[in-house]
Amino acid sequence: MLKTRLFLLFIFFFVICSLLPGICYAQWQPDVRLTNNPANSYTSYNNAWCIASRGDVVHVVWYDFRDVNFEIYYKRSTDAGVSWGADTRLTNNTGYSLYPSVTATGSVVHVVWKDERDGNWEIYYKRSIDEGVTWGADTRLTNNSATSELPSVSVSGSAVHVVWYDGRDEHGVIYYKRSTDGGISWGADTRLSDSSVSAGMASLTVSGSVVHVVWNDYRHDPVGFPEIFYKRSTDGGISWGTDTRLTNNPAFSFFPSVSVSGSFVNVVWYDSRDGNSEIYYKRSTDGGISWEADTRLTNNTADSWLPSVSVSGSVVHAIWMDKREGHDEIYYKRSTDEGMNWCTDTRLTNNSVESSRPSLTVSGSVVHVIRYDKRDGNFEIYYKRDPTGNPIGIQPISNEIPNGFSLLQNYPNPFNPSTIIRFNIKDPGFTTLKVFDILGREAASLVNEQLKAGTYEVEWPAPTGNASNYPSGVYYYRIAIHSDKLPAEDFVETKKMVMIK
Repeated sequence: MLKTRLFLLFIFFFVICSLLPGICYAQWQPDVRLTNNPANSYTSYNNAWCIASRGDVVHVVWYDFRDVNFEIYYKRSTDAGVSWGADTRLTNNTGYSLYPSVTATGSVVHVVWKDERDGNWEIYYKRSIDEGVTWGADTRLTNNSATSELPSVSVSGSAVHVVWYDGRDEHGVIYYKRSTDGGISWGADTRLSDSSVSAGMASLTVSGSVVHVVWNDYRHDPVGFPEIFYKRSTDGGISWGTDTRLTNNPAFSFFPSVSVSGSFVNVVWYDSRDGNSEIYYKRSTDGGISWEADTRLTNNTADSWLPSVSVSGSVVHAIWMDKREGHDEIYYKRSTDEGMNWCTDTRLTNNSVESSRPSLTVSGSVVHVIRYDKRDGNFEIYYKRDPTGNPIGIQPISNEIPNGFSLLQNYPNPFNPSTIIRFNIKDPGFTTLKVFDILGREAASLVNEQLKAGTYEVEWPAPTGNASNYPSGVYYYRIAIHSDKLPAEDFVETKKMVMIK
């Protein structure tokens, strides 16, 4: 009886803390050391992600000097970060290979990095089609006599998107490239930023056919302070809209990171407008068409810098380096209402030496964090997880294996302010469930992960979300399930629902 009461109290506390703005319920577990050799191992300096996750499979990349020159290494976990496999060396040449970025969809893992094997820095690409067990050959993505570096990669289905810094146009600018067949072949390079001024530190995210890119840009102060700029493509990278200036102050705005969920685009960066570097946040609720005011996420007299952002449904996660302790530590905070309100800062590291260059990813309810750390006398890669850090609306209703794949009609329908969507999965598969408005624009991404066989339901808008962001009217919800046990095509089904306020 006592155990039952304690359990119910725990559940009550978890739900209340998840719903109240400003409070972070966290179960951050102890650090896990991923590398162990006398050489230095580093995560990327640029704002690309060194960690990606799909379902229970977590992928990590870094660069490592154990081979007497820097090479790209990879490691994975198949149980959501509880245990880890062996290191896999992805590159093997006499030149340095640096600054990797990783993304994954289904069983396909994509990695990009910069490489000097050709006598100058070029962008290279590599993929695995079996969740990191084996790897294909290296593919050279750039070919010019200037420096190409600091790549960021993102994927949606079979479309792989890459941005990087490139010096071919006298000033370093932002370039883009895509593959529409999962990385087998690649299109031409596309210049995204103004060639007459310097630009760099690009970050990339994608939702369906909409590609979002942010970067630093010096066009308004060529010798002084950069600003944050944004650009999007609504047709999968074929054509691009105009540049949008996101910051406007006589200070240093630098190192943006971008993540998207449906029509909510989230950007973080560090900014010196307050006399020291602080972390700032900005969002768009209409897919990048318009932007709200800046939100200051940190407030202390020390520098906060090198932020990374990841979003899952209505939950936005931010991580960064912070010197408030007198040396670099990793701090974290989250918003459970699509960036409107933010919880207090959470310190993730606690040692007297440098912890640096964090990035994070989210899969299901788990938040995964990667960084490098000098506590061992040299720089090693460390990992940390919070198994309940991402409160999600999706719930397994039954582990009983259904007779087939199906998407049920939502209930209630019409609804106000929220509704329940239920679906059945006969065999394990990578599942996406998205909501679209009457014009076909993506309004929300509810599920984007590997799921086991069973019956599930998800609430939309989520209890932690903000129903006021969605107007009354007709919406469509669409499920797509990719399973190796399905015949030639995926299971796809769409149904209609009506929100009435």
